[in-house]
Amino acid sequence: MKKHFGFSHRLKAIAISSFLLFTSVCSTACDSRKELVIYNWGDFIAEDTITNFEKTHSKYKVVYRTFEDNETMYPNLNNSYDVIIPSEYMVSRLLREDRLRDLDWDKLPNVKEYLDPLFYSVKYSRDKDINDAMLKFAIPYLYCTVGLIYDANLVDIPENTRDPKEIWGVLFDKQYKGKIGMYRSMRESIGVALNYCGYSINSINDDELAEARQVLLDQKVEVAPALGIDNLKERMAKGDLVASVGWSGDHLVISDRIRELGKSGSIDMRFILPSGSNWSVDMMCIPTTAKNVSGAHEFINYMYDPQVALANCQAVGYSTPNTAARKMLDPRIANNPCYYPDAETFAQLEVYYSSEEYERKYEDIWKAVGASF
Repeated sequence: MKKHFGFSHRLKAIAISSFLLFTSVCSTACDSRKELVIYNWGDFIAEDTITNFEKTHSKYKVVYRTFEDNETMYPNLNNSYDVIIPSEYMVSRLLREDRLRDLDWDKLPNVKEYLDPLFYSVKYSRDKDINDAMLKFAIPYLYCTVGLIYDANLVDIPENTRDPKEIWGVLFDKQYKGKIGMYRSMRESIGVALNYCGYSINSINDDELAEARQVLLDQKVEVAPALGIDNLKERMAKGDLVASVGWSGDHLVISDRIRELGKSGSIDMRFILPSGSNWSVDMMCIPTTAKNVSGAHEFINYMYDPQVALANCQAVGYSTPNTAARKMLDPRIANNPCYYPDAETFAQLEVYYSSEEYERKYEDIWKAVGASF
C-alpha cells in the first residue's frame, strides 16, 4: 500500500511537472503576439499608455526599455529596437550615419491631422539635406525649453530678466555649494556654460569652448553640484536643492510633487527661461535594425491619438506638438510661453545642432568635465 501510494504520488508529481513545463512553453510558444520593442527616456510616458496600446493592438506584445540621456542611448543602438525617441540633435547624427528608416506617412494618419505646422518649419540642422529630411525619418513626440528651476523663497532673481548671466549665475555661485543641480548630460551642461558665458549653445569656437569648460571645472570644485536627471526632481521637491538646470516639463512635475508632499507653503518653485537657451524636440524614429516596422508605425500613429497625446503630456509635463491635445490643456499651461513658446520667444532660443565636429569637440570637453562628475 505504501509502495503503491509512493508510485501514485510520483505519477502526480510527473503530471504536475509536465503541466508546468507545458504551461511555461505555451506561455511563450502559444503567445502569437508579435514583439514590439520601444526605447524611451525614463519617466517619459503615461503609466497606462503601453497597457492601453496592447489592448487596442492585441497582436503586439510591447517590450519597454528606458535610457537617461541621448549619450547613454547612442552606444546601445546596436541592439534591436523598433521605436526609439532621441532628441533632434541625436536624430541628425543618426541620419548622418544612415541608421534610421524612412517613415511611411500613409500609415500615420493621426500625425498628418494633428502635428502642429510649426514643426514643418523648424530648423533642426545646419545641414540643409538633413534638415529637409528630418520629418521623413522622425516624428515629434514631446518638446521642452531649458531654463532654471529655483525656489523663489531662497533665490532672488528678477522675474522679467532674460539675462543668461543673471539667471545661470545661480548655478555657479559659491554660496549655494551642495544646493544646486546639474544634468549629467553633455549638451545640456556645456550648453548652460556657453549660454552663461554669453556664447551660442552651438559654438564650436575653441576659445569659447575652453572658457565654458573651465566654468564647469570650477563649478565642480566651488559649488559641488548634485548630478543626475530624474533623481534631481525628487530632491528639488523635497527642498534639498535650491536651484537646478531643468527642462520645462520637469518644472511641472516638481510642482505637482511639492503639492503631494504638502510643501507648497514653504517651497515656491519657479521656472525662468534665459535668452539664447535651448528648446528641444524628442522624436519618434524607427532604426534600420528594427524587426517590427509595421508595429512601429502603428505605435507612432497611436501616440498621436489626441487623448493619448494629452495623457502623455499631462503625465510627463512636457509640451505636446499635437494640436488637438493642446486645445484640451489648462489654458494657463497652453498659453505659457515658457512651455509653449510664441514666435518672439522661439526667436531667442536655439535647438542643438549636430556634426562630426560638434561631437568631437564636445566629447573632448565632456571627458574632462562630465565623465568625472
